[in-house]
Amino acid sequence: MNTFICYDRCSTCKKAEDFLKAHNVPFEKRPIKEKNPSAKEIHEMKERSGLPLKRFFNTSGQLYKSMELKDKLPNMSEEEQEALLATDGMLVKRPIFLYGEKVLVGFKEKEWLEALGI
Repeated sequence: MNTFICYDRCSTCKKAEDFLKAHNVPFEKRPIKEKNPSAKEIHEMKERSGLPLKRFFNTSGQLYKSMELKDKLPNMSEEEQEALLATDGMLVKRPIFLYGEKVLVGFKEKEWLEALGI
């Protein structure tokens, strides 16, 4: 089953959810605040997506800014960054869509259309 990891109060997540429903893409919804990905899951998503770990950080979020992560991340190992992402769902870029062996991070309609073959 496809997994849609999201935050209900996020307008981008809502757009992505509406997109999936409109295109009849089946998914199981997972609220990121209640069920944040573990460090191991973050690592696996990074590997599957081929994206740099930085793309998994919610760089526009208040928590990211208040923790001054822009300056701290370059000095952290990937393991430390994965562990940090696992501490709070609000640090993680969303939505995340897991389908087959692929992972989409953030919602860009054109990207999702291409990736899902719609």
